[in-house]
Amino acid sequence: MMAAKTVRRKAPVDVAWPSLPFIEWQETCETLHMWTQIVGKVRLAQAPMINHWWQTPLYISSRGLTTSAMPYDERAFQIDFDFIDHELCINTSDGATHSFPLRPQSVADFYQEFMAALRSLGIEVNINTRPVEIENPIPFDQDHEHAAYDPEQAHHFWLALTQADRVFQQFRSRFIGKCSPVHFFWGGFDLAVTRFSGRRAPEHSSVPNTPDFIVREAYSHEVSSAGFWPGSAAAPVPVFYSYAYPEPEGFGGWRAQPDEAYYSPEMKEFILPYEVVRRAKEPDRTLIHFLQSVYEAAADLGKWDRAALERSTAP
Repeated sequence: MMAAKTVRRKAPVDVAWPSLPFIEWQETCETLHMWTQIVGKVRLAQAPMINHWWQTPLYISSRGLTTSAMPYDERAFQIDFDFIDHELCINTSDGATHSFPLRPQSVADFYQEFMAALRSLGIEVNINTRPVEIENPIPFDQDHEHAAYDPEQAHHFWLALTQADRVFQQFRSRFIGKCSPVHFFWGGFDLAVTRFSGRRAPEHSSVPNTPDFIVREAYSHEVSSAGFWPGSAAAPVPVFYSYAYPEPEGFGGWRAQPDEAYYSPEMKEFILPYEVVRRAKEPDRTLIHFLQSVYEAAADLGKWDRAALERSTAP
């Protein structure tokens, strides 16, 4: 009988709630955003349609981001971003595997290497090479502009996602109505969890740089949604956010917690800077207060049946 083997790695600095200044990792962030869109579009192409496009996101894993298992004919395969050893790994249900290092290279080169890796495993997938939810999109196979990858910065981003995912899972457990898993949406490059009232919503008008048919399916029912977003060139601050659709009357005037949280009329959502949570004496408690207080704004002002949708006591 083979003896069990335990391998322990030296813990990286700032494991709990790492610093994540957007300006310092903007180039890596923008490149990684495109890489995750390429992988995410393979999941979109292969997974059966689920309400609100829930078949498309990635998920937080113990080493990075994962597609989870996807069907391919009678086989299954899975794609993982490993932000510890910094590899892109593809594994199939018949035991085949292929990996290549995550390193500075253009989106176009990543796209070609990734598609070649799939073909080496007998997997042929066609995707739309036009990025979504960004301004001035460059087709993946033509994008030589984004080519940065800093391993430490990517690792810190994943650590931040891991912390947010852990607290979002705790928040999700308090709700017994329809609620999404905690998803990493590669289009917006954000982590999100969404609660539903159970009622249909009015047809959503539009979201910039996103086809209307996608938006209508995503917002077909009333929601209270919250998430974590690392920032962008236009808004270079990582934040937690929470919003309601449709937004009930008086929502923007609600007093969210903690005091540093504020409502953005432009974004139609409440914002809590990531740094407020990271520097708090009790980060988990601070974030839970934010999530719960904005949910209560949506649920109370929107007249949700909270008695039927929430746990009366912790499980």
